[in-house]
Amino acid sequence: MKPVVAIVGRPNVRKSTLFNRLAGARKAIVEDIPGVTRDRLYDSSDWNGREFIIIDTGGIRFNEGDIFAREIKLQAELAIEEADVIVLVLDSREGITAEDEQVANLLRKSNKPVVLAANKVEEFKKQLDYYEFYKLGLGDPIPVSAMHGYNTNELLDAVISHFKPAREYEEEGDAIKIAIVGRPNVGKSSLVNALLGEERVIVSDVPGTTRDAIDTPFQYKGQNYLLIDTAGMRRKSRIKETTERYSVIRTLKAIERADVVLIMLDATEGVAEQDKKIAGYVHEQSRANIIVVNKWDLVEK
Repeated sequence: MKPVVAIVGRPNVRKSTLFNRLAGARKAIVEDIPGVTRDRLYDSSDWNGREFIIIDTGGIRFNEGDIFAREIKLQAELAIEEADVIVLVLDSREGITAEDEQVANLLRKSNKPVVLAANKVEEFKKQLDYYEFYKLGLGDPIPVSAMHGYNTNELLDAVISHFKPAREYEEEGDAIKIAIVGRPNVGKSSLVNALLGEERVIVSDVPGTTRDAIDTPFQYKGQNYLLIDTAGMRRKSRIKETTERYSVIRTLKAIERADVVLIMLDATEGVAEQDKKIAGYVHEQSRANIIVVNKWDLVEK
């Protein structure tokens, strides 16, 4: 697995701009409106030969009375939990705010390495503005301009300095990894059980039964395999529970781990728009894939 880097901070410090800069693509919606980035966005990046996954998160606010603020904070906390290194983005023009201090306290509790990015240093003479961030006690702040790319190389150097040696992220063994992906309730867990010949995974007609990616090793004709049964991927608009959002990320990571991906479709429903998106992600990751059309016995002759 690749190391994971989470970009966090309060609203409107241009986290998504930094994400786009580091990821090399305009994937996140960038607006000066707090709360625009509600879900975590993931992408792969690399620096000096080290590949990693980068996560963009919504602006953290500590307003328990606002349902969206609570949801965004939960999403950010999950990203922090998942990350190997955290980049805390700060606004060098505004200095330390009460919300910055609250986010910093949250990060201290995580016991994860933190890199401070003092953003919005658009001009050389503005560099003095970032010294205030030493008060947070989270290490040396690095002045950057996400908008213009200033000093992002130094930021990336600091990030990868916290990575473990590359060999520690490598998966051991000669097993061929097979990820089974698809929308909820297309029969992924049933296929796992059929391949293994035993009931190893909970099978239910209730969408969302499989929350996490479940690894199951087995042998066939002397070859070791690892089956990865994943949670069904839904449309973003239909994902309401935090645990389901987390499951989608597990699915995307399972695809990255896999040597071969089985994309399951429901024969009774045909090819849905979400099926196309899932297949598109598999294609983006350049994974060998097989289209599996399930529930063929239920199709009217």
